[in-house]
Amino acid sequence: MPQEISNCRFREQHENEEIFAVIHRHWFNILTHFLIILLFSLLLIASFLFLPFFFPEIAATENARFFVFIESTFFIFIWLFGFLTWIDYYFDVWFITNERIVNIEQKGLFVRQISELDFSRVQDVTATVEGVIPTVLNFGDVHVQTAGEKERFVFRQVPDPSRVKDTIMRLSKNSASEGLRKAVETIERR
Repeated sequence: MPQEISNCRFREQHENEEIFAVIHRHWFNILTHFLIILLFSLLLIASFLFLPFFFPEIAATENARFFVFIESTFFIFIWLFGFLTWIDYYFDVWFITNERIVNIEQKGLFVRQISELDFSRVQDVTATVEGVIPTVLNFGDVHVQTAGEKERFVFRQVPDPSRVKDTIMRLSKNSASEGLRKAVETIERR
């Protein structure tokens, strides 16, 4: 489920803007990545423990140093992959506010992409849950169809996509009715 936030702020937030939800990808998404990391770590440990028994020449002095160097290098790469996976998961976030949707997407260590979508541009919102595990754990994608340059705004692998869709639709309708009210007030003043 999206996190309900009352005291949260983000750097690009407007002065009177309220945050209704902060959404990260579902925990199962990072779990699948960490299971792969765990598998490679176990293979690395097993090779370190058992290869010298099957190939005794690896235990020779010069070969042993090279073997430990190779094992350490693989361990560093596995650790870096795990670190980058966590950074990507933790810093990818969607904010749903009373004015807009803000997507902050971390790509690697030094690249961050920030997109925003005003509710006045929302045309359609679709929630998709595909597969057995996503259905059981209730996570999937939410596609927001817009009238702007970027035709689709996608929330990938988010918890409770139906609730996210309903929240966006409700806020979009509120924004449309607020825009209509302001237009009527402007016309009446003239």
